[in-house]
Amino acid sequence: MALAPLTAGEMEASLHVWLDTEFTYYKVDQLALELDRLARDEQDFILGWIRRIASTHITLAWQFGRRAPALLPHMELRLLEAWALHTCDVFDRTGLQNALRVMEQVDSFDVVQHKNDAAGALFEEISPVLGNFVCGLSGRRLRIEEGEAAWTDGERIVLPPLIAALPDQDDNFQLAKVMVALLWAQTRFGTLRIDLVAVAAGYPDPERALDHLYALEILRLSAQIKRELPGLHRAMQGLRSRLDAPLSPAWQAFETRLAASGATVDDSLALLDSAYAETACPQFLDQGCLRPDAIAAARAARLDKEKARLRIKLAELLAEQQATQPETRPASEPPPEFEVAPRDENGRLDFEITLDDAPIAPPDGVRQLLTSIYLDFGEIPPDYLTPAGEGEYDASRVFDQPEDPDAVWQGTYHEKGAELYPEWDHGRQHYRKNWCVMREKTVAPVYDNFHRETLVKYAGVVKHLRKKFEALRDENRLDKRQTQGDEIDLDALIEALADARDGSEMSDRLFQRMHRAERNIAVVFLVDMSGSTQGWINEAEREALILLCEALELLGDRYAIYGFSGTTRKRCELFRIKTFDDRYDDEVKARISGIRPQEYTRMGFALRHMSKLLNQVEAKTRVLITLSDGRPDDYFDVYRGVYGVEDTRMALLEAARTGIHPFCITLDRDARDYLPHMYGAARYVILDDVRQLPVKVTDIYRRITT
Repeated sequence: MALAPLTAGEMEASLHVWLDTEFTYYKVDQLALELDRLARDEQDFILGWIRRIASTHITLAWQFGRRAPALLPHMELRLLEAWALHTCDVFDRTGLQNALRVMEQVDSFDVVQHKNDAAGALFEEISPVLGNFVCGLSGRRLRIEEGEAAWTDGERIVLPPLIAALPDQDDNFQLAKVMVALLWAQTRFGTLRIDLVAVAAGYPDPERALDHLYALEILRLSAQIKRELPGLHRAMQGLRSRLDAPLSPAWQAFETRLAASGATVDDSLALLDSAYAETACPQFLDQGCLRPDAIAAARAARLDKEKARLRIKLAELLAEQQATQPETRPASEPPPEFEVAPRDENGRLDFEITLDDAPIAPPDGVRQLLTSIYLDFGEIPPDYLTPAGEGEYDASRVFDQPEDPDAVWQGTYHEKGAELYPEWDHGRQHYRKNWCVMREKTVAPVYDNFHRETLVKYAGVVKHLRKKFEALRDENRLDKRQTQGDEIDLDALIEALADARDGSEMSDRLFQRMHRAERNIAVVFLVDMSGSTQGWINEAEREALILLCEALELLGDRYAIYGFSGTTRKRCELFRIKTFDDRYDDEVKARISGIRPQEYTRMGFALRHMSKLLNQVEAKTRVLITLSDGRPDDYFDVYRGVYGVEDTRMALLEAARTGIHPFCITLDRDARDYLPHMYGAARYVILDDVRQLPVKVTDIYRRITT
């Protein structure tokens, strides 16, 4: 049953509160009379958005309320929402005056240029899903960004704010997904490997040459997608049959040539002369566009850095191998050589590394570097496989050194050299884009006796946890319903005999076997370094981390440790204590000793950054454990109360959507008021006594990961 419309008086009472008319003096009685003529669902829509926008700025909310009733008959609701959100985003980036200009120029808002009845796919709605989709594809990690058109430079995929070529929302989403797949395929299958500008310069009309080369590549990449993603290819063909003109006979012949399984970008180049001579050039709605200058700039910035990084990683690998094989090589023998062979693992690009013909399992960081370099060259150049020498090693570090984090806090937005993260605005019910300005810092090591004293203090606990974790490492698992094994699986046999009696075919999976369980876990410990951890809490955190590291070194799980703190959204700091690639050596122990309380507890950006790092690690199970002493809040900022809790909750949901398992260990006795909402009922532990933390944390970790 439809609800009765609100009266002008009822709406006026709410508008007085939301628009703070005691100080703003807005004539909300007139607005209420305008809304009084609308249906209830239209009233609720406009009032809801006035309330949400008012949490960003009251003037914007007032301007929206004045204009929205006249726009309703002409503008589809989702597009009206997009206009409101775009206005708020402009306010976040450039301030009130520009946002008001967007409000005033609603008729020229880009989205309105699309057909109003198109159920478009909005970037805000589809980007999280497509981001996960790209994350699951083979090749270089690509981020999804919003821009004016669809294109890629090999490091990011850019999509327009709205894709509305079709009247059905699901079809528009499929079109966006196909666009993303084709842009990914450019990086994966060699389109971006060639010098596009130089190729086009060899023709009288370079722009025409690029258009025809791009069309050839779209045909080749479509065939690759058919092999890699057959289901998506069927959707692509269905959309093209509705949106695009049929290919001419000449282009059909090109398509056949480029559909061969071994076709490369060289085959497209070989056909370019013939294609250039064709008057017509197919244009596919899903193809996006080519940006040669952006591609060249991204590639140039990447090459030297990745060469230096790979040679450093190989030098570290070589040092590890030599440390485990102490016998020295005769001076007459040549130095050991690395060899790398790419291989296809069920459609995913992987690499086999050998050192003097002995295979080495490449760490995740090395595998990612090899992938990116291979995509740029189609091979790993031999000079990239020479480990960095002593002098080169130090000189090459410059590529990985950020600017001094403490020397760049000047200016208006302090964004130079920083990473920007969104933040969930609960009042607006939407993200603030590029809102948190984050930098990583390394905790200054303190070389004292803290590590040794902790092991002495907890000697009994250490002895106990070593036994537990060694048993966990050597734990056997019983696999049932196997085709062969050590013993008969009685349950499976009984079911098979029952099937045979019913005339069904008997299963051959009648055995069970024991084998050692292989752990494939990556975990990040995110440590609260806010000022409230001063004293006992800080000491307990450091002791707990030392005991954890001792246990994890026994267990063999990959782990990283970071701390976090913040002073408003412009100074969000993440502290490196141990990365996944760091060994648990004297420096890491000294960094743990050097953990000191900093500022406030802005948590969302840290969770998002840790999720990003975890998703770059190849692991079956990814766990994110937060050690905290209280609820998220920040200094003289909206980031406290509901806002901070809701942003943290949203960051945890984002992590969970990517397959990460978040968990919280807290010392806040009042945490039952907010942790169930943030983490869920079974994803946190509350310790009433800070002194329990070092004793309990290893046992909690064991339970979480088993």
